[in-house]
Amino acid sequence: MATLLLVLLPWLPPRFGRRQKGEFTLEVHSDVSVQPVTVRAGETLLEAGLREGLALPFECRNGGCGVCLCTVLQGNVDHGIYQRSALPDALRAQGKTLMCCATPLSDLSIEVELAGTTPSHKQYRSRVERIERLAPEMIRLTLSLPGGERIAFAGGQYINIVLDDGQRRAFSFANPPHDNGHVELHVRLVPGGRFTTHVFTQMKVGDTLNFEGPLGDFTLRDSETPILFVAGATGFAPVKSILEDAFHRAVRRPMWLYWGVRHRHDLYLLELAERWAREHPNFHLVPVLSHASPEDAWSGRAGLVHEAMLADFPNLSGHEVYVCGSVKMVEAAVPAFIARGLADDACFFDAFVPSGGKAT
Repeated sequence: MATLLLVLLPWLPPRFGRRQKGEFTLEVHSDVSVQPVTVRAGETLLEAGLREGLALPFECRNGGCGVCLCTVLQGNVDHGIYQRSALPDALRAQGKTLMCCATPLSDLSIEVELAGTTPSHKQYRSRVERIERLAPEMIRLTLSLPGGERIAFAGGQYINIVLDDGQRRAFSFANPPHDNGHVELHVRLVPGGRFTTHVFTQMKVGDTLNFEGPLGDFTLRDSETPILFVAGATGFAPVKSILEDAFHRAVRRPMWLYWGVRHRHDLYLLELAERWAREHPNFHLVPVLSHASPEDAWSGRAGLVHEAMLADFPNLSGHEVYVCGSVKMVEAAVPAFIARGLADDACFFDAFVPSGGKAT
């Protein structure tokens, strides 16, 4: 194992100092090199290191697996949201944090052990096959691999789109594992988002995209416990992959999907989900609008999606809950679920992080 020491020194010459407001630079020490790395505003430690080409250890990028655990030697971080199984309180008290979730609050020194010198995730070069506008701010992007190559993945996993400068944008597989002759992604337009703006305004069929994967552990656990899915906006994409896989494998566990969006048109594949409910007696669908307008002509559930679920399931003991959506939604939902009896080891989440994370 090689040990990598990332040190940010406030007294370094100006070329190593803070470049813009909200940015930090880290001097990266390994047994073979010394490299300064800039942590941009909103970036996690992992995103900054990967953007600079460092072979940092990671897997889920969602605070769920613990692979990117590091030690904070100097300074302070915002730990972000993570699963306690990946960062127990005892380890956090010892100065540990997860690089995929942590953002700097001050100049930092962190230490992390590496298993190798190159990323272990497989790299792919894909072709854009279809660009379908499902809603005003939603595109279904279909990618193919050369020579009919297939990619093996589990429902709920994701890929990293690798941009020209090494930055990454993470998007979940929306197709199920048994239908792996292509990659289906649901891309929501994010105002000012570099990649999503390109998809909506410039991307053409025939363009190439580089990506790596599969990644993540937001996958269905093997048990007989009833399942509650809570999806916000494009959080529907990994849930779609999981559910279509479950239907394909004839999983009989009771399953509910609470899908929360702002307006009616944001339920971009509602007819598909309604068909699942008709065809599978163990599956139930509850769409929820948080900002219904008169134009929506909506008579269904309204408000915050996690509150709608809690109104129907005030006691969550004996259930598994899978939450996928924005950081804000996950931060609000997960503590509320735990407070209603959900076991720590029965709560799984996938938080979509702006900037270097998902959906931008």
